[in-house]
Amino acid sequence: MSVSRFASALENSPTPADLVRQRYGSDQQAATAEWNAALDAILWHRSVRTYLPKPVPENLLHLIVAAAQSAPTSSSLQAWSVVAVEHPERRAKLAELAAPNPQIISAPLFLVWIADLSRLRKITAEHGKTGEGLDYLESFLLATIDATLAAQNALVALESLGLGTCYIGGIRNHPAEVGELLGLPPEAFAVFGMTVGYPDPAIETEVKPRLPQSLVLHREQYQATPREAGLATYDDTMKSFQTGQGMAVRGWTSVVASRIADVPALKGRHVLLDVVRRMGFKVK
Repeated sequence: MSVSRFASALENSPTPADLVRQRYGSDQQAATAEWNAALDAILWHRSVRTYLPKPVPENLLHLIVAAAQSAPTSSSLQAWSVVAVEHPERRAKLAELAAPNPQIISAPLFLVWIADLSRLRKITAEHGKTGEGLDYLESFLLATIDATLAAQNALVALESLGLGTCYIGGIRNHPAEVGELLGLPPEAFAVFGMTVGYPDPAIETEVKPRLPQSLVLHREQYQATPREAGLATYDDTMKSFQTGQGMAVRGWTSVVASRIADVPALKGRHVLLDVVRRMGFKVK
């Protein structure tokens, strides 16, 4: 592994058990004896929002795309694309459309991950087919999943090399305008963005704890049993994390409730289905 912030940080302390503990904010059952470098990179993940003014090398971008293309893809349709945006003015416009996300401006590279049926539509036409199978929700969902799997592969690869990343869902606030700015063809939709760059070492970002496994891991069938105790514990864990990061101390459940409280909380995305159809998707 190349010398990097990621590598040096790992050399300086965290054991596998430490990494698991950081991910949950408490001890969890996990087979840390079964460990490798991939797990180091995955469990070390944290969102990075401040970057050094250092460009991402072109050959590194191509390596990351290779990692993205190594992700699984449904029926090998490979129904995704990615737009690499480096031009400051274009990044500034995207930041405005996805506001508030100023890290789009500070990051030297912004990757926009596209659910892309346009390539498949063209192929079917060239083979004298109607491509009617692309007109249904299944195909839009398939393309979205393909783009997501590819993006996550890229994220893990980037972070293993010492770069920082942050997903930007706000790119869906104004999808039609984003599509126009990026020159997307019909049936191509920006699922989310990803800021990429070398983290500013002056800004320390801790691992954000996740829900305890007791709330997400089910055996054989979904267990819809009362789990208030687990949520209360997680609220306390998140309050401790927020305090340590100098954030507003709100826990987790109140933040979630606010995020999905009403239509305005969706930040314009309540009309997403209509916009997607105007962008050429049939979505039956």
